[in-house]
Amino acid sequence: MKPETVIIVLPIPPRVLSPNVAVGSLGGRFMKAAATKKQRRLAMEAVQQERIETAPWRKVEVEPHFYFKTKRKHDDANAVASLKGAYDGVVDAGLVPDDSHEHWKNETPEFFVDHKHPRIVLFIRRLE
Repeated sequence: MKPETVIIVLPIPPRVLSPNVAVGSLGGRFMKAAATKKQRRLAMEAVQQERIETAPWRKVEVEPHFYFKTKRKHDDANAVASLKGAYDGVVDAGLVPDDSHEHWKNETPEFFVDHKHPRIVLFIRRLE
């Protein structure tokens, strides 16, 4: 039996969500907070649109695929860290109780090039 999978598509996170970007000013903190809030809302809405009747799932495995406009090197840890708001949105949607290691397993992100449609595709698989 194949595990249940939810696939959601989100925009590439804005640079301000990278852990490498210092937000030393008040305006920078407001920009980061606004970007996080938007990412969280978009992820929550994407999961809710799937209308998953078996939720909440006890544990999930999440595999992020990043599609960037250009081919360049990307840091796995920074890419995953920029998705914190999206992961919180998945929890807000009620798919999984929380994003702790008890309920959530992160897979290594994969990076691709799509010049016309940069995006993130999150493959969320139910583990039981």
